Amino acid sequence: MVCALIPTLTLTACTSSNGQASNDGRPLVLTTFTVLADMTENIAADRVRVASLTRPGAEIHGYEPTPDDLVRGQDADLILENGLGLEAWFAQFTERVEAPTAVLTEDVETIPISSGDHQGEPNPHAWMSPANALTYVDNIQAALTELDPEGADDFARAAQDYKDQIREVSTYLDSELAEVPDNARALVTCEGAFSYLARDADLTERYLWPVNAEREGTPQQIAAVADFVRDNDVPTVFCESTVNDGAQQSVIRETGARMGRTLYVDSLSEADGPVPTYLDLLRHDAEAIVEGLTTT
Repeated sequence: MVCALIPTLTLTACTSSNGQASNDGRPLVLTTFTVLADMTENIAADRVRVASLTRPGAEIHGYEPTPDDLVRGQDADLILENGLGLEAWFAQFTERVEAPTAVLTEDVETIPISSGDHQGEPNPHAWMSPANALTYVDNIQAALTELDPEGADDFARAAQDYKDQIREVSTYLDSELAEVPDNARALVTCEGAFSYLARDADLTERYLWPVNAEREGTPQQIAAVADFVRDNDVPTVFCESTVNDGAQQSVIRETGARMGRTLYVDSLSEADGPVPTYLDLLRHDAEAIVEGLTTT
């Protein structure tokens, strides 16, 4: 069993359970999904209100904004997006609102998608790398400072503290994943959302589909992953919380591999769930991966 080496980090957000920030006169910053909202809240230093357009557990790629989202967009002073094609719906959404936007993946060294309809495009899941997360923090700090210049010092202090916490998680990831033997260093998932984490941790990545889409879990995808699992004696495969694991269950039936603990990528959980914060998400996934690759 893998034990966490980092104390649980808690976050007190100024958003209600439905993702709507209470109006108390501070500027409203919207983010496209919950991970970005949590990161922003850690840097906001209580100077702005933060809310996520999508709710905990939502699948971000094919999200369809609601009329309520448009209302919140009209009230927003700033909207933060991931970019890299993650939010395919975002351009149409911002056509209807006047708030300025900022892309949080500026200056991230991207990894191209290797297959499928999006081959050659940058993999959008850059936040899954703690190293990349430091760039996200810098971009959030810059966007908040432009919105509220008087808060520059507060944002800078909060950003530095948050980056220190992210580095602690990164150290934990490095130390725990370093124990995984070379012949087991393969991360097999449903979606190709772990390219950046795999690069950081020197893991070979395989997945059923590169980006969530309607054509998920085709016979060809299942056969290719099953062949890889058999050929490399991969003990454990994984699937993410926002997708159906049926195709991965087919891989298990064909290979005898086991299903690891659910991984989290595109969305945080509710406050009483397993990954209520971004740092919890990174820690949970690292523990699940180490456990899956080291348990015989």
